[in-house]
Amino acid sequence: MSRNDPIQHSSKQHNRAKFQPSGKIQFGVFFQGVNSGTIWKTPEAGSQTDFESFRRIAQTAERGLFAAFFLGEGLRLREHLGRPHALDVAGRPDAQTMLAALASVTRNIGLVATQNTTYNDPADLAHRLASLDLLSGGRAAWNVVTTDNAWTGANFRRGGYLDHADRYVHAEAFVQTAKRIWDSWEDDAVASTVQAESWAVPGHARRVLREGQHYTVDVTPRLPRSAQYRPVLFQAGDSPDGRDFAARQADVIFSAQPKFEAAVKFREDIVARTLAAGRGANEVQIMPASEFILGATDQEAREKKEWVRSLQIGPQQAIAYLEQFWGRELSSFDPDGPLPDIDPVVETTSETRGSGFHGAKARELADQWRAEAQENGWSIRQFVSSRTARIDSTFTGSYSSVADTLAEYARVGAVDGFNISPWIIPSGLDDIVNHLVPELQERGVYPTEYAGSTLRENLGLATPVRSPELVPATAGSAR
Repeated sequence: MSRNDPIQHSSKQHNRAKFQPSGKIQFGVFFQGVNSGTIWKTPEAGSQTDFESFRRIAQTAERGLFAAFFLGEGLRLREHLGRPHALDVAGRPDAQTMLAALASVTRNIGLVATQNTTYNDPADLAHRLASLDLLSGGRAAWNVVTTDNAWTGANFRRGGYLDHADRYVHAEAFVQTAKRIWDSWEDDAVASTVQAESWAVPGHARRVLREGQHYTVDVTPRLPRSAQYRPVLFQAGDSPDGRDFAARQADVIFSAQPKFEAAVKFREDIVARTLAAGRGANEVQIMPASEFILGATDQEAREKKEWVRSLQIGPQQAIAYLEQFWGRELSSFDPDGPLPDIDPVVETTSETRGSGFHGAKARELADQWRAEAQENGWSIRQFVSSRTARIDSTFTGSYSSVADTLAEYARVGAVDGFNISPWIIPSGLDDIVNHLVPELQERGVYPTEYAGSTLRENLGLATPVRSPELVPATAGSAR
């Protein structure tokens, strides 16, 4: 397939087997909290925990007609060499609590909460998400994630109880149960007139019973459905199992494939998996994680990028990055000197600084990195900057040139949008909303207004089909 051809799929086994590019892109925003990509050591940077920072980002995004505001989840404070990571110590406020607050100061933008299937219970989480969905007028979404490591699980006294190979099996059973809970109320369950004999139609709610390996649910749900029927489902796993899970259950994928050729291949793969799952080729949308560094000219943007990178990875951050792989203190090494000539003291790296640091063969990696740094003449700081610079996810350039690039994505259908991680809070979306969005609108590839009042409408997603396996509560049982 050439770069100029819309993505297609050759399968004839499904009546919606041909992928149809929408010709549009949308934006979401990911408020990450303190990390190596978010600048906090500059006077322009705001708080990572005050509500005002969240409010400003959300309202700026809504002014720019962003589809969604996305919060990650931190179940345990990140650690470094066994201690809280002092360069990244700020935790994240509870996602659903924050999104409920943001629902009161926004009107259209979707509200996406990352919630873990491993450390929640289906009936409770389904109820909390349904509550946010109702209170926000149909704008809630759930980013489905899994965790199986004992380090995180120690906070819940069940660390390591879920085998790595079973994490998506468990997650899928969890999501299926949540969907059945959301499906349990009839469409016209609540009375539409005060003349009705009762507030709810008798038998309106269907009982849900589900027995799983790690939980048993027997519940008659307490809430009617929202204006968008049920929360939108996002998913971000990039493994083959994660992609299959998303193809079967998700509405949107947060991918790690924003560069054009990789995005095209990812789209083709997801379309094939979605069709294999019995769904239509357009039923799962794709929004890669992205960083935007923009300027009035390409040169201005490049200079801004150098400034951003210098603040993202300072001397302390560079040393701490290597320490996580070496498993030992390296403060005696000069960050502007060569990589350490001593070997790591760990065989395999841990997950205590996040998934990106987990499972690496430390000694083998150290040898590779020393050779790479020597070949390129890089210091520790230069090497770490090259490893953490989001090379694959950053769009750098003038507003006009970046708009031209994104218009090509839209025309071909490589993605449905981008989930933007601002490099500074709370002003990190200003350039995008004030300058890039108008350029995209002029090219006809970005919305000029919200399509509706719900997230499902604004993403162009169809209303879900009710699960056929539920039976009325009066029958005494359900699946």
